[in-house]
Amino acid sequence: MAFSKENRQGTISGIIFVAIFAAAATMIADISAVKSLGISPLVIGIVMGIFYANTLHNKIPSEWGTGITFSGKKILRFAIVFYGFRITFQQIADVGMSGFMVSLIMLSTTFILGSYLGYKIFKMEKDTAMLTASGASVCGAAAVLATEPVLKAEGHKTAIAVSMVVLFGTISMFLYPVLYASIIEPATGFLHMSPQEFGIYVGGTIHEVAQVVAVPASVVGAPAEMANSAVIVKMTRVIMIAPMLIILGIYLSYSAKKSGGEAAKVGLVIPWFAVYFIGMAGFNSLQIVPQNIVDVINEIDTFLLTMAMTALGMGTIFAKFKGLGLAPLYTAGAMFAWLVAGGFIITKLVVAFF
Repeated sequence: MAFSKENRQGTISGIIFVAIFAAAATMIADISAVKSLGISPLVIGIVMGIFYANTLHNKIPSEWGTGITFSGKKILRFAIVFYGFRITFQQIADVGMSGFMVSLIMLSTTFILGSYLGYKIFKMEKDTAMLTASGASVCGAAAVLATEPVLKAEGHKTAIAVSMVVLFGTISMFLYPVLYASIIEPATGFLHMSPQEFGIYVGGTIHEVAQVVAVPASVVGAPAEMANSAVIVKMTRVIMIAPMLIILGIYLSYSAKKSGGEAAKVGLVIPWFAVYFIGMAGFNSLQIVPQNIVDVINEIDTFLLTMAMTALGMGTIFAKFKGLGLAPLYTAGAMFAWLVAGGFIITKLVVAFF
């Protein structure tokens, strides 16, 4: 259905509203005192967005909501595609098999753990457990939305799963830089991680793509290899959503046949923005575009990522978490503990082996 003139104006106004917040976050991040702390505009943007969501969100026209949603979804994917200008295939090869294996192990173990705990231990409805598990194991809210049609789940179940992604993904975004600065970087032996190892750990265990991008940006003095490794591994997880959904569809179809029900159709959902990201990184590997132009593209891309993070913050209304019961929190919390602690151990073992 075509948008009316009023809807289009509301969407544009919402996008401009987010852009103003992102511009303010960018200017705050550029203040020398803030810059010395290594706080990125992405982090400032989501904090400003969360503050707005829980104080002033009723003060703007509701029509602007479509523009905020557009910024948190469409602009995010567009920005991730152009993040490929920061990465080359040579860098992807450096991450290599270690990044792939961490992605594969963490995705499969987290999904199985979350589905089992949610359904069998905490007595959640099966679809809700699987949706919550898909969000934590693959790529946050996008994975929840991609899994919904395969499960044919109701909207309120999707909302619960997305709420858990937002809650624990946001906690991760602030926790990981503190862990690196206070424990991982100064440690020796098994607890120590190189910047590339930490990037693999971040990309293999944090929920949302934008949150993965924000973590290295929040580490003071972090080298580019940390951010690049994190994004490469994260995009590997995102791409794996297609085979995961195929396997899930086959499992549901088999279960339906076994129980005498109607076999579910297998739906294939391809995260095209991840495919385009790889294509952009391949184009950047050819080094056709002059470096000064690439620098400008990266500056614009950082601003678009700040817009996306701000929009995600604007959707984090704490009142939404009320009335959900404790089972989703227990399930998502258990997966969060596995991602943080188990993911660290898996990353260290895989990097040592490969």
